[in-house]
Amino acid sequence: MEQKGLVLINTGTGKGKTTAALGTAVRAWGDGQRVLILQFIKGAWKYGELKAIETLGKADGRIEIRPMGDGFVFHNKKDPDNEERLAEKKELARKAWDMVKEEVMSDRWDLVVLDEVNYAIHFGMLDTSEVADLIKARPSRLNMILTGRYAPQELIDLADTVTEMTLIKHAFQKGIRARRGIEF
Repeated sequence: MEQKGLVLINTGTGKGKTTAALGTAVRAWGDGQRVLILQFIKGAWKYGELKAIETLGKADGRIEIRPMGDGFVFHNKKDPDNEERLAEKKELARKAWDMVKEEVMSDRWDLVVLDEVNYAIHFGMLDTSEVADLIKARPSRLNMILTGRYAPQELIDLADTVTEMTLIKHAFQKGIRARRGIEF
């Protein structure tokens, strides 16, 4: 009997949304599942998680990570070049979304992680209803994890499990810069 796939959302102001999703991805890979991680915003940096997942993927091809963005999105209305940069990022997100739809509907994966998709929705790069429609149309056995702040209520309502990471305290608030291997 085929099991119904689950939809999980990691959201909130605290750290650990992507890290928790990647931990689940590694767990699924370790259990013999095929895993695809699609990252909407990340893309410009080389960071520890990317190297680790790429190494696992080389071992047997059952896990893959694809950074599809070009870095962080800052919407600064005072910046005269802001609208042009935001339009470029929207175009990247649109191309990424076409790939997401194709991969989700391919039925090749057991778990698909849509990392930072909630940010892409929040910044107007994707429409909530498009994401909701894909979740509803996905192969029934497919598990999905959606990450990023600002998870829309429509997606929360569709999800089976929603975890909100809450910021209590952060080293950055004391002027301590992010540490390689710990925060990226």
